[in-house]
Amino acid sequence: MAVYTKVNEIELKKFLSNYHIDDFTSYTGIAEGVENTNYLILCGQTKYILTLYEKRVSEKDLPFFINLLNHLKEKKIGSPIPIKMSNNQYIGKINGKSAALFSFVEGFSIKKITENHCSEVGKALANLHIASNDSNLIRENTLSFNSWKNLYVTIEDKLDSIKLGLSQEISTELENLRRNWPVNLPKGIIHGDLFPDNIFFINKNLSGLIDFYFACEEFYAFDIAICINAWCFENDYSFNITKAKRLLSNYQKTRILTKEEIKSLPILCRGAALRFLLTRSIDWLNKTENVLVIPKDPMEYYNKLKFHQSIISANDYGLYE
Repeated sequence: MAVYTKVNEIELKKFLSNYHIDDFTSYTGIAEGVENTNYLILCGQTKYILTLYEKRVSEKDLPFFINLLNHLKEKKIGSPIPIKMSNNQYIGKINGKSAALFSFVEGFSIKKITENHCSEVGKALANLHIASNDSNLIRENTLSFNSWKNLYVTIEDKLDSIKLGLSQEISTELENLRRNWPVNLPKGIIHGDLFPDNIFFINKNLSGLIDFYFACEEFYAFDIAICINAWCFENDYSFNITKAKRLLSNYQKTRILTKEEIKSLPILCRGAALRFLLTRSIDWLNKTENVLVIPKDPMEYYNKLKFHQSIISANDYGLYE
């Protein structure tokens, strides 16, 4: 979440008049995230999240996101519930941007990740994959493996300002992934961005998943690889195999991985690390002044990529066939 587009109180109240909502009390911009503009809205004792869709989210994809969240509501997956307007539509306009209102998911993102948190993430991820399996929803992954070379080209000549030699290292890794990327793995709708700031907990229990704007059709195991990168490293970038083992074993209590998925996990983890190294580098090199948004350090994912390059098999993630 982030704030790119500023909204004043008059504009906000006009937008809220489209809903069966009273008692507007206050609103606050949310700085976390990098994709859309988000505000926390308080109406009496009820909290909502207002999302204004910025340029990275295509207008044509909005029905997919709304339909997915409604489907997950039916499947009892804790996630934001789209709020319907008086005209029975979900998407309106505010300050020239498409916008939607959602229920507030209770809980907090955690800063100190424990093995128990990783167990909860594995369980929730498997439940999400199973729940979305019969949604009949389709959205192409616009940040799939096939797009990474194009992302690289846009910043190829600037990458060495982040780290000397980075451009060549990424070029070499792209070629390695091209030769080894798997095909025909089980796929369906994935979250695609299940970082610690997109999962909420109440005490030790997972209370909800948020920020589904990278959800798309992709290998389920790629979603797992994203979570391994996001949840199973320590602050010094050392890998915690116990956390990975807990995440993977709890995932498999709900959905068993195929032999091909297990075999492909190391290359998928490398790919996931490279994908976030690329997109974070783009954001880092194109920082926008006077915007309430916090760009994330791309070097975190450079260090994670270096670790994955040393991996021989899924055994090194605590996963055994």
